[in-house]
Amino acid sequence: MATTPEIDYNDVQGTILRGYRVDLARHFILQITDAAAAGVFIGNLVNGTGGVPRITRARRWKDKPDCFVNISFTAPGLAALGVTETELATFDPAFVAGATDAAVATAVGDTGSSAPECWLGGMQTWQNAHVVLSLWVHEDAAVLESQSASLRAGFAAGMKELLFHDATALPDNHVHFGYRDNIAQPTVIGAPPRKHDIPDDQPPVPTGEFLLGYPNASGYAYTVTPQQLSTNSSYAAFRILDQDVVGFEEFLQTYAPRAGVDPEMLAAKVCGRWRNGNPLELMPTEPGTVLPTDQLNDFTYVAATVPPDDTLGLKCPIGSHIRRTNPRNMLVTGTDSTHHRITRRAMPYGPAYDPANPVDVPRGLIGYFINASVFNQFQFIQGQWALKATFVKSAKSPGGQPPGNAVNNISGEDVFLGVNDPSTSSFTLPEEPSNQKVTGFSRMITTRGGAYVFFPSITGLNYLSTLPASTT
Repeated sequence: MATTPEIDYNDVQGTILRGYRVDLARHFILQITDAAAAGVFIGNLVNGTGGVPRITRARRWKDKPDCFVNISFTAPGLAALGVTETELATFDPAFVAGATDAAVATAVGDTGSSAPECWLGGMQTWQNAHVVLSLWVHEDAAVLESQSASLRAGFAAGMKELLFHDATALPDNHVHFGYRDNIAQPTVIGAPPRKHDIPDDQPPVPTGEFLLGYPNASGYAYTVTPQQLSTNSSYAAFRILDQDVVGFEEFLQTYAPRAGVDPEMLAAKVCGRWRNGNPLELMPTEPGTVLPTDQLNDFTYVAATVPPDDTLGLKCPIGSHIRRTNPRNMLVTGTDSTHHRITRRAMPYGPAYDPANPVDVPRGLIGYFINASVFNQFQFIQGQWALKATFVKSAKSPGGQPPGNAVNNISGEDVFLGVNDPSTSSFTLPEEPSNQKVTGFSRMITTRGGAYVFFPSITGLNYLSTLPASTT
């Protein structure tokens, strides 16, 4: 069992290890135009000087601050500040290639309408977007605007604002598709306790899966050079994801009768949870009342006896969203779920969907998917599990009853994250004596922007703040 490391929370940017649970957010996409001036701004963020708010650390605060601020950099952004090509070669290969790289985009399904050339201004070209600066506030829009003004005044001398994008939380942690979100976050060994924790039945994840410089699930540590940028830093995939809520509701109404199920049952089957958050593994026939917090994640898919074993996906389909993105103890490609976990720090944007007035306007999810290896975590989950039905290994129920094999009970890509061309899209609802298939549906989520970013430690930010002056 992994030992609990001593983490200097004051050296870790807060969003890596803790969620802020706020109602409003604003993300700035910036381009460095004057490295020295950008360095001054970074130093001011670290110290809370120059009229800008201080970078939020992972340590527990006595009094919750008015706002939270964190900053991350793309590979071209680090290069613009003076990190050398030789040094960048020690960083995660997917991060260095960047989210707009053709091979990377193809690997994660950013093709067609989701291709980088279709992204929002400033994020279409790898060399343009250098910095993602994020601001979160509780619920006061006036605070959001005043702090935004302070940040803009602070970065104006050294950075050009390419884009800003807001987010607004929906009631009770829901997303626009109607599901309760932020339920199954990983428990990171050594991280500060979470006030609103939902216990996870899975093994705690080694620190090194989320912070550089600590042992990961494979027993070694991800590191980079220079050393100042290594320990207590992390990576993330920053994503702006449009959700076709109108299309999803039409999908449910159209395909549920064809599959012989109720629309809400189909919604639960493609997700793996009812929209109230209850997992199908525990509530397979109806959503029921919301389970107690300590039960929402108290399940696995594979067990020694039937019940509770669900190797074949008769309760929760193998191709459901939650089984693809976190297969728990299933037999899958890759090492196991622990080696590929990510932390999600994302919030909805756009107006809440009103079924009585189904206006089709931009709405979706924006934020970070945090990990210590973009290649082995975010990109692996998206490319190998969400987009491939072959990620499941051959497996049967205990004793062979009920009969069948897991590999025959899944088809197509993730309904939400998949490319899903109507000519090839498919979703299997495993049933006895024969499976039901839903086919011919379209893409539900379109990528509108993205960047692979690096969150330096506070030590790293101090280093970057003086690096431009030292290299001139």
